[in-house]
Amino acid sequence: MAISVIVLVTLYFLLPLERSSAGTAITTLVVGLVVFVALVAFQVRSVLRSPFAGLRAVEALTISVPFFLLLFAGTYVVMAKMSEGSFGVPLSHTEGLYFAVTVFATVGFGDLTAKSEAARLVVTGQMIADLVILGLAIKVTAGAVSRSRRPGDAPGA
Repeated sequence: MAISVIVLVTLYFLLPLERSSAGTAITTLVVGLVVFVALVAFQVRSVLRSPFAGLRAVEALTISVPFFLLLFAGTYVVMAKMSEGSFGVPLSHTEGLYFAVTVFATVGFGDLTAKSEAARLVVTGQMIADLVILGLAIKVTAGAVSRSRRPGDAPGA
């Protein structure tokens, strides 16, 4: 579980995002979101079939949420490199991740902001997806824990 997150973060920091084109950025985001949806669907099935559903749900979240955040962080870094006016400041890998996490956490310190229309649309997309992910995570985790506590519903019962 922790190894997966370490691998994802390491890959994110090693990727040469500053050399991406607009087409590559859009394709990467779309393909990444499709992979994310497939990952979540697989994980939901795993949670529902697991004898330790609550633990499996936590494990699923610790893989899928960092993947989601790093996907948007990478998109923000590429957008900032392609158009300097997209954000208030140029974004490094660290700043891209920081911005994605502040959007996810709905903190919004105001030190980094989306300035261009395209950047604002992508950030808006992330905010909507954040709400869906949080709602789904809460529902699946609570449902899995509840289900695992009912003796007749446990796998193999």
